[in-house]
Amino acid sequence: MNLKQLARMLDLSQTTVSRALNGYPEVSEETRRRVMDAAKRHGYRPNPSARRLATGKAGMIGYVLPTGSNVDIDPHFVEFLSGLGDYARSHELDLVLSPAEAGDEETTYRRVAANKQVDAVYVSSPRPQDRRIMLLRQLGLPFLVHGRSEGLDFPYPHLDIDNEGAFHEAGRLLVQLGHRRIGLINGDDRETFAIFRERGLRRALAASGIELAPSMIRSVVMTEENGYRAARGLLEQDMAPTAILCSSLIMALGVARALRDLGLSIPKDISLVAHDDVFPWLRPENFPVPLSTTRSSIRLAGARIAERLAARISGLEDDPRGEVWPVDLVVRGSVAGAPV
Repeated sequence: MNLKQLARMLDLSQTTVSRALNGYPEVSEETRRRVMDAAKRHGYRPNPSARRLATGKAGMIGYVLPTGSNVDIDPHFVEFLSGLGDYARSHELDLVLSPAEAGDEETTYRRVAANKQVDAVYVSSPRPQDRRIMLLRQLGLPFLVHGRSEGLDFPYPHLDIDNEGAFHEAGRLLVQLGHRRIGLINGDDRETFAIFRERGLRRALAASGIELAPSMIRSVVMTEENGYRAARGLLEQDMAPTAILCSSLIMALGVARALRDLGLSIPKDISLVAHDDVFPWLRPENFPVPLSTTRSSIRLAGARIAERLAARISGLEDDPRGEVWPVDLVVRGSVAGAPV
């Protein structure tokens, strides 16, 4: 079925049908839903070239993907991408990955903007005063940031979770249980999510007059092996922690292995709390001792990023609005009072 046939069947003009399919704000929600339902029912898919000519939109979301021998495929990114892809697929949007040499992503952003390959891009793993955000603002390319960057003198659209609040609440719980030596196995401390998480734990400890010593912090790429090595480093020092707060369930697998190798048990010897991005294949309740977690779905975040990018492409959203999701603290059997 082509656009003309679809419009005739719905007794609407081709212009109205085209605008409904492409999310223009002047089309009523009732008409948009009617058109979308009919298009889905009859298997109508707009011709990409015709859509570009008619709307000036490519129907594509872009992502600049760092590559190189030092870049690993991150399961957190894959899960996020699954959520983004689910929404994009169901709303006739495509995702374009543009590879870039790690550390020189700005060149690729300039090329993507100049070639008008995509309608909007999203930025991940932001750092303080992130140059990518400044560049995209200058280029005028619609964008959305997954996370936040500090130190910029202008507002920008973003979606984040309350990392500081999550680790503040987890730290406060451990302090209430009597722990004074709390270790932090964090992600890359050049990225703002990790900065916020450390800040939240520090704030919880400071409220009880406890200092988070440098010897109690490990900042690493979030893998199982790094979790293992970081835990061994924390636990084999003279003043070892009695509790560990970990930035990823994947790293928590390594922490649990390190504890087992050292003959320590959870929660008798060590209390353990980790952040749970809600992987369908790794559930905290399936750990040998059900794991206490700060919980927020990274897949749902991916879907929300795609939804907001679609709104920015269609003109439904044009303000630099920030969105920060609260994080749940789920207490399970992996925490107990500090050992005497």
